Amino acid sequence: MSAGNSKVKYFYLVMVVLIALAVGYQVGVSDRGGAADSWPLRFLDFGRERAPKTANWNLLWDVIDKINDKYVDRPADQVKILHGAVAGAVAGLDDPYSVFLPPKEAKEFADDLKGNFEGIGAEIAMKNQRLTVVAPLPGSPAEKAGLRSGDYIYKVDETETRGLTIEEAVDKIRGPAGSAVKLSVLHRGASSPEDVSIVRQKIEIKSVSSEVREARGKKIGILKMRRFGEDTTGEVNAALDQFLLQNVQGIIVDLRNNPGGYLDAAVDIAGLWVPEGDTVVVQRYGNGQEDDIYKSEGNPKVKGTPTIVLINGGSASSSEILAGALRDHALAKLVGEKSFGKGSIQELIGLAEGAELKLTIAKWLTPAGHDLNKEGLDPDVKVELTDEDFDADRDPQMDRALELLAP
Repeated sequence: MSAGNSKVKYFYLVMVVLIALAVGYQVGVSDRGGAADSWPLRFLDFGRERAPKTANWNLLWDVIDKINDKYVDRPADQVKILHGAVAGAVAGLDDPYSVFLPPKEAKEFADDLKGNFEGIGAEIAMKNQRLTVVAPLPGSPAEKAGLRSGDYIYKVDETETRGLTIEEAVDKIRGPAGSAVKLSVLHRGASSPEDVSIVRQKIEIKSVSSEVREARGKKIGILKMRRFGEDTTGEVNAALDQFLLQNVQGIIVDLRNNPGGYLDAAVDIAGLWVPEGDTVVVQRYGNGQEDDIYKSEGNPKVKGTPTIVLINGGSASSSEILAGALRDHALAKLVGEKSFGKGSIQELIGLAEGAELKLTIAKWLTPAGHDLNKEGLDPDVKVELTDEDFDADRDPQMDRALELLAP
């Protein structure tokens, strides 16, 4: 089955920027016109009738009954109870990427993908059950404060992060511009965490930047992609057009610390290299249904241009899709460090009153069948970027890519 370039918005987040109860929810909201003490009962009765028989859902209903009957500060806020129940149901999946987003968090998530937010400017994710910095954004307060990819955040102000969901951690880290947040951070290679105070700012970032460099007499186009957002495909197209006008003899696609974004953006951008009709990514479901195969529908305007893709531990999701597709079709070599390994797909499902459910529905395989979620991507040419390199403003990964394109 070919899914083509359908613009269905599948999300997968590693990161957020710093950052079955739905039917009952809708009924509960619509029934509020009755007496204040009667609508929760109707909501509960409706849920009892339709509850699945594979579990004793009376446990949930009984708890809500007891809250409404006995809680010291009743009447309890039914919307907060509902949001907590939904969040708990999703958390029961033990999948860090499936989350319930109440209306406020849903709006923040949408703003994040557009590149507009207030916070410290860092993408975070849960890895090895620890809150991990995926990438500080260039020029952000997080980067200026010394946060780096792979750092563990142990505390936000005085709250320990172990046991928090990503959404809870983001809610504590982000805040209005001008306010400060204190993070307890364990840097890579350090033996103990340090406290870092960061003043939040309004963050606005472009998803793409580009330049042309001279290397041993050759013109090399460098394309830096920070995320896969709504504007990314157009910006990449424009950058590649400029490369072609300047007759570049090689292209470096820098996906380091790019945490992902829209699936369709990754597929569209891959189509600028991958010939029309060739597979970009395979979407595999867990219930045995037929795979969705996303194929290139674009104009491979730079197919014949030697290409290097830079990856590291902050390259996730869409970054891995693009890098994997170019390598599997022998259109690029990967240089740098092993990628994050985030190859599951979250569908963003709209719920009542602006809430959303981000639910894992499938996983991604590269055209050659490589399981991105299980394995990530190993570089063809491994080059580490050490703390010493970082402190000295050296970039051996970029240097190696330039050497490969201009030997």
